Amino acid sequence: MQNYTYPTFDLTGKKALVTGGSKGIGLAIAAGLARAGAEVLITGRNETALVEATDEMKKHGYQVSWKASDVSSKVEVEKLFDYIDQEFQQIDILINNAGMNIRKSLIEVEEEDWDRVIGTNLKGIFLVGQQAAKRMILQKSGRIINISSILGKIGNPLQTSYAASKGGIDQLTKVWASELAEQGITVNALAPAYIITPMTEPFLQDEERLEKIINRTMMKRMGRADELIGPALFFASDASTYVTGQILYIDGGWTAN
Repeated sequence: MQNYTYPTFDLTGKKALVTGGSKGIGLAIAAGLARAGAEVLITGRNETALVEATDEMKKHGYQVSWKASDVSSKVEVEKLFDYIDQEFQQIDILINNAGMNIRKSLIEVEEEDWDRVIGTNLKGIFLVGQQAAKRMILQKSGRIINISSILGKIGNPLQTSYAASKGGIDQLTKVWASELAEQGITVNALAPAYIITPMTEPFLQDEERLEKIINRTMMKRMGRADELIGPALFFASDASTYVTGQILYIDGGWTAN
């Protein structure tokens, strides 16, 4: 029998940064990485939420800390990575998750709306990814995992800014993968459908919209944030050493329907 190398999801000794890590998908993935042994730094704009999330994860014995940062600001992102250099000396895993949405029709979208969504969702992904890549290149190793959406692939009403940002993330993922592969760095994206988070909870109160989501999804339900932990661990660990430039849809079958 061939002497196979069997994969492990153990992240002991790894240093991970999770943007938008105080709630929703970011919080779930941060907890998942920490449970797998990684030392995790979460960041976001809301210090109170960051403290609460960190304290809750520490109750489970996880190695987690926080640092407030606005990923749409180059100055703040540079300060964030100065902190990482000082406190952690390395970055092995980036979960590029910070995001927001303003749901308006094409005619209603204001320039300010566009700038806010693109600034956080796309410019923020770029700024953080760029700083992480600089350090990973020196290490000759690293995992960059961008959080996209099925709306990078499909079109839904009232999503002009959000869908544009997620389509951009999909392309950044492929470009970065092609640039960084020979440096020992993989770049992949997770693209969820509608996941129950503080951002999407209003959908649960809108029976008509919820029915449309359920009917469009093969599994006939919205997803849970913890259902992204496994896919994130796959991309973050040695289980995916030959996987890069991929967009994995966590969508209950939506994009196959």
